Amino acid sequence: MPFKRAPQAFSSSIKKVTIGTGDKAVTLGGANVMPLYTFDAPIENKPAIGIEVSDRGINGSLPKMAEYYAGAETLVDQAKRAAEIPGVDFLTITLDSADPNGDNRSVEDCVAECKEVCDAVDIPVAIQGCKNIEKDEQLFNKLAEALQGKNVLLLSAREENYKSIAAAAGLAYGQKMGAESAVDINLAKQLNVLVTQLGVQPESMVMNLGSAAAGYGFEYVASTMDRVKSAALAQNDSMLQMPVVTPVSDDAWGVKESIVSEDDFPEWGPMEERGIQMEISTAAACLACGSDAVILRHPDSVATISALIAGLM
Repeated sequence: MPFKRAPQAFSSSIKKVTIGTGDKAVTLGGANVMPLYTFDAPIENKPAIGIEVSDRGINGSLPKMAEYYAGAETLVDQAKRAAEIPGVDFLTITLDSADPNGDNRSVEDCVAECKEVCDAVDIPVAIQGCKNIEKDEQLFNKLAEALQGKNVLLLSAREENYKSIAAAAGLAYGQKMGAESAVDINLAKQLNVLVTQLGVQPESMVMNLGSAAAGYGFEYVASTMDRVKSAALAQNDSMLQMPVVTPVSDDAWGVKESIVSEDDFPEWGPMEERGIQMEISTAAACLACGSDAVILRHPDSVATISALIAGLM
């Protein structure tokens, strides 16, 4: 008896969240099938790719990276160069220098530079903080106000600081915000409930469920994303129907395989190539698990993931 496959489309769907303005605005979400299941039903909005630039500059120890950004000395110059990479849908600024345990750059200086970048590029912008709870709260509150009309995505609010960030980004100044949890469906849902109870609409927020480099406990990421998508679509759980945005770059470029020198492990090959492969592997896995957007760092990674998405759509 021949096998007859039954398409699995759902009456529920992932909410749509738009970042940026104009012709190059990007809409995340909208699918009513499991991740990349284009054989079950068309996926309205393809997964998006973000390119990350740090306010600490480009890693000059990576030859290909340094070559691409050669001559781009300022964050604005680097952002403009990053925005030109084929396959990039949005730019992500990471404010590493704001960390109180590092450079402790002032909120005012960070906000001014982000505003300059937003004025210089024509693609949507997402902004990541420095991972310090108190400093990120100050940064996002000021950024939300200063970038009115830009429709930026602020990544991310956590349980410890979501109230003021949600009030500024999601309510007062019309920006989009990310709700960040630590690879746990219950924590993700709880934070979404708390944010929406403040009055923020689901169409103004995304989820950052957390990630890990491929091979480094990624099975927890995979199972969490799978449970989130299943609950959102099969169970019509409105508190888990926000699009998922996954910053891949920091995890992928921070593990041993990506940072150990070729002198120490010559059999592993060039360090930059290892980092690229780790970033590609992690991003591809995140997309297969349910990310609606991934944030990458290397132009070569963008090229491969962009080709992968195009081939699957």
